[in-house]
Amino acid sequence: MIDKTNIPRHIAIIMDGNGRWAEEKGLPRTSGHRAGINRVKEIVKAADELGVKVITFFAFSTENWARPKEEVNMLMRSLNNFLERQIEKLDKNNIRFMVIGRDKPIPKYLQNKIKEAQNKTKDNTGLVVVLALNYGARQEIADAAKKFARLVLKGDTDLENLDADSFGSYFYTAGLPDPDLLIRTSGEMRLSNFLLWQLSYTELYFPKIYWPDFEKKDLEKAVLEYQKRERRFGRINVEQKDN
Repeated sequence: MIDKTNIPRHIAIIMDGNGRWAEEKGLPRTSGHRAGINRVKEIVKAADELGVKVITFFAFSTENWARPKEEVNMLMRSLNNFLERQIEKLDKNNIRFMVIGRDKPIPKYLQNKIKEAQNKTKDNTGLVVVLALNYGARQEIADAAKKFARLVLKGDTDLENLDADSFGSYFYTAGLPDPDLLIRTSGEMRLSNFLLWQLSYTELYFPKIYWPDFEKKDLEKAVLEYQKRERRFGRINVEQKDN
């Protein structure tokens, strides 16, 4: 049974395996991406029911622009259509939607739909659904450093005011708790330039299942695994210390 008093506040997910899922079924890779986007709806609902406060989906990295143009265009259109269908539902369920990453070169029509969704849900107080789109963690760290440097040059802050805690306020994720649990589907065990700063003390979970097959029960299994782990954040186990 899941312990409702020990639910990860923030779950981050690398939705991996869409293309392989499709290829193994003899389908075009684009079919896998469509199935993956549709899977998000079920997992958002499941996370909300569990009491998760924030869930972040890695949808498209800064490196993914190197993929075939047809595949990239389909992904952008599918994301736009997904938001078109889901904005009202998100708002009705008190869910706040936000996107992290750089705007350009995301197509203007999708940028507009993102702004519409964010503005529509910005005052909601329930689950926060974050989409990492055109996102790269190294770029985020560089952008945060530039943002702080500009403030120093303008005289709005002092160089000595920066420390590891305050630096987070310059990130795309400012105001959000760091992830407690990272899930990467498909069995791959790497971070792929995702939330490198924020994942410093995150529990990592790598199920072999492809993302289009990742269901509510699989999310619950991940949470159960999280609850078995002892998070020490660099400290020693209290019982070990006493012994």
